Amino acid sequence: MMLLVDPLSATPPYEQLRVQVFAAVRSGDLAPGDKVTTVRRLAENLGLAANMVARAYRELERDEVIETRGRNGSFIAASGNAAQQQVQVAAATFAGKARQLGVEPEEALAFARAALGIRL
Repeated sequence: MMLLVDPLSATPPYEQLRVQVFAAVRSGDLAPGDKVTTVRRLAENLGLAANMVARAYRELERDEVIETRGRNGSFIAASGNAAQQQVQVAAATFAGKARQLGVEPEEALAFARAALGIRL
């Protein structure tokens, strides 16, 4: 998989990397168990400081997209799309709170659309 960083982008390099790896997992270009490039090698390939790549990997690990196995390296996590699972939990929590507060489903959906920036 080819990762690229746009040095002119307002988005920090670590975030550009995080988004690209996440997108590759969602598209199936990276599958559970696939080994990802080491921090040092990726930093060298992209001309970045190793701490930039390490931060991207830490955030991907926090989001359960990758898992680090010590000296064996980092791999795409077997859990698949953990971010999607986290959003489902958040949506269920939101729905429960809306019901508890007596908010009608259409009104709750309007709040969610507005929070997501979706205009209909």
